This record gives sequence, structure tokens and C-alpha cells, in this order.
Amino acid sequence: MAITRVTLTEMTDPANPDPARSFGAVADSYDRGRPSYPADAVKWLVGEEPCSVLELGAGTGKLTEVLVGLGHEVFATDPDDAMLDILSGKLPDVRATSGTAEQIPTGDSLYDVVIVGQAFHWFDHDKAIAEIGRVLRTGGRLAVIQNERDERIPWVRKLGRLIGKQDSGYDPTSILDDSGLFSAVEARTFRHWQVVDRHSIQDLVISRSNIATLDPEAQEQKRREVLAFYDGYGRGMDGMQLPYNCRAWHAQVLPHAQVASTGSATGAHEADETDDQQRASVPLAKRTDTAVRLPRVVTDPENGDDDLLIDFR
Repeated sequence: MAITRVTLTEMTDPANPDPARSFGAVADSYDRGRPSYPADAVKWLVGEEPCSVLELGAGTGKLTEVLVGLGHEVFATDPDDAMLDILSGKLPDVRATSGTAEQIPTGDSLYDVVIVGQAFHWFDHDKAIAEIGRVLRTGGRLAVIQNERDERIPWVRKLGRLIGKQDSGYDPTSILDDSGLFSAVEARTFRHWQVVDRHSIQDLVISRSNIATLDPEAQEQKRREVLAFYDGYGRGMDGMQLPYNCRAWHAQVLPHAQVASTGSATGAHEADETDDQQRASVPLAKRTDTAVRLPRVVTDPENGDDDLLIDFR
């Protein structure tokens, strides 16, 4: 099965932009303006011992950096090459490949953990969950992590009104429970802060999908509104501490999920082909592995209390 890379331009209609495919055009701002993830949350999701991790919707590598720092072997995927280019510039030893959650470009039963940061809400869940079940090893787990601004604080709530909060309050529990492919979902919340200054708060607003899909004039107007908001607090280059609740969920794949999804049309390999054989059959120009374009090292995937509610901490 040959897998053809689809570029951002091909996937997005300029007259009717898809928010899920809007990030490549603002990849630099996304990398500068978005928060990372607390190491404690990632440890809880993935475990203390190094393991093989498939990351879906890896973007510019915010979560990837934390995973690598904890010693895990990561295979990062994202549908947008512009995002992956930044990831590979920061993490040249991480294998990074163009691919979607609905058609994961890898073989069956290869990973201990599939992890998704700030992207699960974009997926076609019926297709993606079956694919995730296919690529997980027996006893493997799906981990989902989401940063949400803590809008109990008045100034953060005001910022949310300016830049949008369409991804807040998201919870994948019912989707996973209804699928019947995973064990009971466990959830925890971790509090952390992101330092934002006059420059990075502009990147934060530009990187929002609801703003990235606006026309240039409307984007500029929104940027000016947020900058005026920041300047109104008189923090200058000292910056603010933007509080986040990092919500995390994990669930173990059930055995029948792997059986049911193996051999499916959405990205499964033929039983008599190994993953390496499959990749070798794809012409170089058509391979999804972006290591063919950048100097990447390709690895083998087999082997909060109320007393905290202060303005600027």
C-alpha cells in the first residue's frame, strides 16, 4: 500500500479554511507562543521506565521534547510538514513522519503508548481509535493530554474572551468508553504556568486556529487587541505567569481492539509484510517519512487551590 504525502496547500481550501489544517501557516508562532507540558503529568501518563511511544499530532514538538527528556523512544507524527520541520530542527534524532491519526503510517502492535497532546479533538474518532488499537502492543495504553488556561482568574478569563476558548472543557472519556476498545479511563489534573511576555503573547494569539483562519486584516486587528490588553497591565518585558490546568487521561487497550482493527483498510499492512518491507515498496519521493528531506536519524520503531488565584504569581 503506497502512502502519498498530502501537503497543507492540498488539504486546505483557501476560501473555506479547515481549522485543523491551519497550523502550518503559523508554525513558528505556534512553537514560540504555546505552552509546554509538565513533566509530572507526562510521567503519570507514560510511566517512569523508558518505553516506545507513538505521538499523534506532534506539531512542533512541545510534548515530544518532554517525552525525549524523560528517556522515551518517540516516533512523532503530524499531518503538517511545516510543523514537523520545526520539530526536527529542535530534535534531529527523533524519527518524524507525516501521517494522520485516521491512517497511522506504521505497522501493527509496535508501541507501548500512543500519546496525543492538544489534538485529540481534531480526530475522526471512529477511525482514529481503531487505528490506535491496531498499533498498540498488548497491554499498551492511550494517553491524552490537554492544556487549558485557568479562567477562574479574572485577567485570564478576559484573555480567553479575546482569543477564544473553543478547546477548553474537552474530555475524551465518553468517546473512549463508548468505543468499547479501552479499559476504564483514569484522569488527573496538573497545574503549571507559562511565562508570557509582550512578544510571546502575540504568538499565542496568532497560533490559535480560530484566528489563523481569519483574513489578514482580522488577524492583525485581533493581534492589536491582545497587545493592548497586555500593555494595559504594565508588565513590560517582565512578563506574566499564565496559569494552566493540564488535564491528562489514560486507558489500556483491550485485547479485542487489536484483533478487530488488524487488517483494516485504514493503514494496516498485509499480514505477510513487515513494516520495513512496506516502507521499502514506496518510492522515495512518495514516502511519508520526512527524514528523506531533513537530516533526521531514523530509529527502529520495534526495537489547584483557591489561594493560588492571584494575577501574576
